[in-house]
Amino acid sequence: MSDNIRWGILGTGNIARQFAEGLKSARGAVLQAVGSRTRETAEQFGAAFDIPHRHESYEALAADPEVDVVYVATPHPLHKGNAILCLEAGKAVLCEKPFTINRREAEEVVACARHNRRFIMEAMWTRFLPTVRQAAAWVRAGVIGDVRMIRADFGFRADYNEESRLFDPSMGGGGLLDVGIYPVSLAALFLGVNPVNITSAATIGPTGVDDQNVIVLHYANGALAVAASAVRTETPQDACIIGEKGFITLHPLFWRGDTVTLSVQGREPETLHLPLTGNGYNYEAEAVMACMRAGQTECDLMTLEDTVALMGILDTARAQWGLRYPME
Repeated sequence: MSDNIRWGILGTGNIARQFAEGLKSARGAVLQAVGSRTRETAEQFGAAFDIPHRHESYEALAADPEVDVVYVATPHPLHKGNAILCLEAGKAVLCEKPFTINRREAEEVVACARHNRRFIMEAMWTRFLPTVRQAAAWVRAGVIGDVRMIRADFGFRADYNEESRLFDPSMGGGGLLDVGIYPVSLAALFLGVNPVNITSAATIGPTGVDDQNVIVLHYANGALAVAASAVRTETPQDACIIGEKGFITLHPLFWRGDTVTLSVQGREPETLHLPLTGNGYNYEAEAVMACMRAGQTECDLMTLEDTVALMGILDTARAQWGLRYPME
């Protein structure tokens, strides 16, 4: 495979724009094409980012022979269908989080990728940031001892609007899928994806989705993780990885931050400032391209096993709240 890898972006919303901006800083990335549902939006997005191929349908983007990998940037309920469309067209896929609406859909997408022998990864960009990679390196080195507890939150207060996707059940609205995946994924990175017990609670809003929630994960070795998220409550948006000998703080906003502190008993705290290159989306793009050049069909840092299991954790939490989306 060529050193340069040609990207297509499926969707033209805000997250698509952020990713397109990030690709500018991703070494070896060429933004080749965009696919939208209308010619007008495809042309507007293409003009904004100087994209040569501007398709008025997702199908046309998937069929573009000059695209190697597609970033799926559509709303949550469309991820499954869009990812499968691209995989069956022979494209590698980076699918925006949450990977799908539920675990069953995630399993279908993974099965399709494996059948077609194509690369796919959930776009959990936080796992690839320098601060999170540094925290993981400290943990691997045993600097804080065995991890005993993780605390992380991601909540913001949006103006209530029942027509917004954030509050629309048919769009997978609520805090859990939109931002709850971040703290849960962070816990899984350090403690694994197989807790022995999941306990959760949520405040269900007027439209039937979660305004705020808390999930407690209990692991076989006694470790605990507390993950909170919200769309109607502003939270600190920080995270702490707590071990036997000390703790690591991912400062706000932990999911896109540039500062991490190591606090070990008997030592002065060590704070590192690790400024992002670009807007941060470039790190996951570079990871995808490295995997593609190596002929891999999944990424070791964000495995398909992790993605499917994480969707299962979210399913379990929703079941405890009695929250079921209309498309399920």
